[in-house]
Amino acid sequence: MGDSAALPRLVMASANPHKVAEIGLVMEGLAHLEPRPVDVPDVVEDGDTLEANARLKAVAVCEATGAAAVADDTGLEVDALGGAPGVHSARYAADGGTGAEGDAAANTARLLGELAGVPAGRRTARFRTVALVRHPDGTEVIATGTVEGHVIEEPAGDGGFGYDPVFVPVEGDGRTFAEMGDDKHAISHRGRAFRELARYLGRS
Repeated sequence: MGDSAALPRLVMASANPHKVAEIGLVMEGLAHLEPRPVDVPDVVEDGDTLEANARLKAVAVCEATGAAAVADDTGLEVDALGGAPGVHSARYAADGGTGAEGDAAANTARLLGELAGVPAGRRTARFRTVALVRHPDGTEVIATGTVEGHVIEEPAGDGGFGYDPVFVPVEGDGRTFAEMGDDKHAISHRGRAFRELARYLGRS
């Protein structure tokens, strides 16, 4: 896409250091990412879809900064649970009264509890990420990334974040996302969504 001066400049809506680092790796050389200003408060993610939550965050940061903002939302959709936790992934334990919102360990514990007794062949799932750029003129660019896999019975690996220790992607080598390190980015849902987003931005 040429030199760095020609790259699109985007303010990150997320302040999650794990997510910011991962997006930074995926978008390196594709966009110039700026951190969310510390005086921009957290946004209540009460949308009923991943796209709605991403839009809430991007609009808030765009309005606060007057600059194009990028946000994303991710859900783990487990077939045996009717697509849950889905859009509620970050607050799954809180919704169930077993932990605080954003508590990855509690979210994972609830998920594994819900899947107790479900055989391996029926633990299919997918990660889905919606990435969205909101421009000050109100126009948007939206991209989606999905990766299929399954949920294992016990966490494995200490990398990644969220549900990564219990998710094994179909396209991998049997390791969980938490065991894959940077190898994850080539096939991850977030990597796919943000690379697609960068392609759209490059054509605009």
